[in-house]
Order: sequence, then structure tokens, then C-alpha cells
Amino acid sequence: MPAVARTPRARWIEAGLEALAEGGPEAVRVETLAARLGVTKGGFYGYFDGRPALLAEMLDEWERRCTRAIIAQVGAEGGDAADMIRRVGRLTFSEDFHRIDLAVRVWARHDEAVAARLRRIDNERMDFLRTMFGTFLTDPAEIEARSTLMFALAIGRHFIAADHPGRTAPEAIHLSAEYLLRPEPHGATEQP
Repeated sequence: MPAVARTPRARWIEAGLEALAEGGPEAVRVETLAARLGVTKGGFYGYFDGRPALLAEMLDEWERRCTRAIIAQVGAEGGDAADMIRRVGRLTFSEDFHRIDLAVRVWARHDEAVAARLRRIDNERMDFLRTMFGTFLTDPAEIEARSTLMFALAIGRHFIAADHPGRTAPEAIHLSAEYLLRPEPHGATEQP
């Protein structure tokens, strides 16, 4: 009798991330994921000791895929700092990744361990922005302000419900990002 192919571990993690994005951590249930994958839940326990192990691996995958792999990829591709910020932003906050990122943020409001991980990842993202802005700005206060504003724009753009006369919402977001990526004006001096 031929061996039955097991559902790969990565498919369980991917299904878990999709469930997280759709309904939060409460939606990540072994039975629900098995039904979504069209398999029995028995294969799940060949990979994971239980639901907490899956949740931890989902966070590992989010961290790797949505931050570290993207920063490494963009760093290897090179380019000027403004272009690298644009590419990291497009990749990190693509529609699929942004949904997961927002779900992790909601989850972190109710789970201290997730909040600690999110803080660490957000610090990595902010460090990337500070480093990039620091290549064409000299004022530490301006570097911090632009890094913070760029990060807030990337995360919060979907929460802005305002109209933008004469522009679509994506055009207004793009305009805002490009404004933040402008070089430092000549004669700028460091502020106290």
C-alpha cells in the first residue's frame, strides 16, 4: 500500500496565517485549518505539539517573511537609500503581508509575548529606516521624525478614511511618502 502524502508543515503555517488575518488568533483552530486544507487533523500533530506550537511558528514565519527576508533581499539588491525604503515598504506592506501584520498588532494588544515580539520587530524596522534616512539626513531629530512618520504611514494608511480633494487615497499616500523621502535642504543645521 502506498504511503499517504502528508500535508507539508508550511501549508499548516500558511493556513494559520490566513486564518489569523481573517479572524485573529481565535480563528486559528486545528479542526478549522484541517477542513480548510481538506485533510484530517491527525497530520497536524506530526509537526506540532499543539496549537501553541503552531502559533509560535506562525509568528516566526511572519517575522522572517515580512521583515528579515525583505530587508536582506533589498540590501542585496542595493540602490540608494530612498529607493531601498520604497522597496522595503512595497514588499513589507503588500496587501497580503499587511493583513497579517495588522492581525499580529491586534493580537499583541491581548498577549504580552506577542507584544514583546512585535516591539522587537518594529524596532528592527525602525532601525532600518533610521539607517536609511541617516544616509541623506544629518539632523538626528529629523531622522527620527521621518522614520516615525514613514512607519506610521505604512502601518496606518488603511485606517485613513479622509477624502483627498483632487487625489485618490493611494495618490495621497504616495505623495506623503515621497515628501518624507526628499533630501535634506541645503544649509540645514542640527537642532538641539
